[in-house]
Amino acid sequence: MKSKAGAILSSIRINRDSDRKISVQLYIGLRDVILSGGVHGGERMPASRTLATELGVSRTTVVEALDRLISEGLLESRVGAGTFVSMDLAKVAQKKRPLKKSGQHSATPTFSGASLRASKHFASRDRLPSRTQAFITGLPALDEFPMAQWARLSARHWRIERDASLSYGETFGLPRLRSAICAHLNASRGIQCDPEQVLIVGGAQQAFSLIGDLLLEQGDKVWFENPGAIGARNAFISRGASLVPVSIDEQGLSVSDGMAKSPVFKLVFVTPSHQQPLGRVMSFARRLDLLSAAENSNALIVEDDYDGDFFYGNQPQPTLKSIDTSDRVIYVGTFSKSLFPSLRLGFILLPQSLVEMTKIIAESALSGVPTATQSIVADFMDEGHFATHIRSMRALYKQRHNALLDASRAISSHIDILPASSGFHTIGLFRQPCDEMEFVNLASQKAIILAPITKYCLSPVALNGFVIGYGATNKTEINKGVGMIADICRDIFENWTGKISRMDMIASPMSR
Repeated sequence: MKSKAGAILSSIRINRDSDRKISVQLYIGLRDVILSGGVHGGERMPASRTLATELGVSRTTVVEALDRLISEGLLESRVGAGTFVSMDLAKVAQKKRPLKKSGQHSATPTFSGASLRASKHFASRDRLPSRTQAFITGLPALDEFPMAQWARLSARHWRIERDASLSYGETFGLPRLRSAICAHLNASRGIQCDPEQVLIVGGAQQAFSLIGDLLLEQGDKVWFENPGAIGARNAFISRGASLVPVSIDEQGLSVSDGMAKSPVFKLVFVTPSHQQPLGRVMSFARRLDLLSAAENSNALIVEDDYDGDFFYGNQPQPTLKSIDTSDRVIYVGTFSKSLFPSLRLGFILLPQSLVEMTKIIAESALSGVPTATQSIVADFMDEGHFATHIRSMRALYKQRHNALLDASRAISSHIDILPASSGFHTIGLFRQPCDEMEFVNLASQKAIILAPITKYCLSPVALNGFVIGYGATNKTEINKGVGMIADICRDIFENWTGKISRMDMIASPMSR
């Protein structure tokens, strides 16, 4: 290969240990050379036999790569003359700016003003957990999921008519699944509803984003729990909402605090069954107060019941939706906690007043959740496996919760692990001032995952501690993990007593 093109093409390297096909590697290498200007529009490519010899691959492999480039318009085949770089690239090259230095982008994207404004106020979610680890907060007990039953239902589903499995499904979701969800909500949460009110979505995060799209305008006041759920917080901020940090007390969201800060508001976001992240259950009286305040302001309430099925306390409180007499509660549920996160499946139970307009918008803008996933979950619920699984997990989480409380005696002189009555996370509060991030980082070095309370805060709170999960951690791992936390306590509180007197960091935790 004596031409300029030949010299450049000979630099392409094939990795024979790669899982990627050799023809694909060759295609990518040739494409990059062409698009980077290594060969010019109208320049003749080396013959396929020459390329095959030079690169040590079969001619068939070379022809396959060249044919793909021809089909994409990067190369042109001329009968009797050979293969040439497309002349269209020569026109592009004349307009192309000089290449920037390595590490610089060749284009400068322009983001919308709304995106840039919102990004300044986003809270970091970090990476969603992809594997079980002590004391991860976002994962259920994956080790106890009934895989055999799920596999059987999945296999059965894929044997049914192809149109039902592979075509576009209904925008609002599979009717069978929507009916199954209504039956479950009625039986377990005391919510009477109609399947037409249920919109199936790709998880709770999509639900919050969609609610923001449907209801919020720039500057709308939204009461938001402080501390509160990060995903919903970011979704509403991205829609331009003005979030009002409402404090949490022993009875849940403080309605009096919300009224003092913003008596007129458009929306409220709450996690009443198991407050995220503090784990408190909203009292019945506080629920009535919240419904009354929303009615007086003509506002809507988003009730996120992400782990409400797993209550193991003495007496569960009714959902806001079940006692809502003015139909202003939007109820959001997810299967990420009750089944497993990779399903990416959740639902919105809409007030009747929102159903018709939501249908119009959804049918014009949403493509729906994969029908296959919905069908398998519907079978899982209809055959009673879901109810059985919920009962089993409720008992398991209570056991793991109790195991954490028992193990926490080893650190009780420094950290108070608060009891919970639902779900699979709680909080640990330091008995003396401590830098939350320093403690969390030291735990991370020991492969222990904790989340500082300040991470969830819109504005500073008096609490000093961390969120700790136990749902995805068995008793042995809980005991081991608490032992490592005890080691950190000894290092910080007993050996570094002079180091932790930074009261200014505790007084203004959001400054960190």
